[in-house]
Amino acid sequence: QVHVVESGGGLVPAGGSLRLSCVASGLTFSSYNMGWFRQAPGKGRECVAAISWSGSTYYTVSVKGRFTISRDNAKNTVYLQMNTLKHEDTAVYYCAVDRSQSRRVVTATGEYDFWGQGTQVTVSS
Repeated sequence: QVHVVESGGGLVPAGGSLRLSCVASGLTFSSYNMGWFRQAPGKGRECVAAISWSGSTYYTVSVKGRFTISRDNAKNTVYLQMNTLKHEDTAVYYCAVDRSQSRRVVTATGEYDFWGQGTQVTVSS
């Protein structure tokens, strides 16, 4: 059984930093692509960053240069380092697993198979 658990959210002032962690168990972590999504109140869920099993990465335009996605296959963990946070980054952040083993990074929610419960990130202005 696959479990996906996020942690590291919280309240931070604008300009601050947070690091989100996501542990995925019950699967061969190193074989799968991973993604970080976020959903703000009243908005759809968007892919913020993703990393393929081979290390290719994707960032949505609004976070490029501020967020960094990385993975530690030995720990079954994917991270999202978020720097220079803005009020508009406030959202629930979700981690997801794409088990297709595609070489390309995918960003659509429908292409991800397992999801965590989410962690709240609130950036005060």
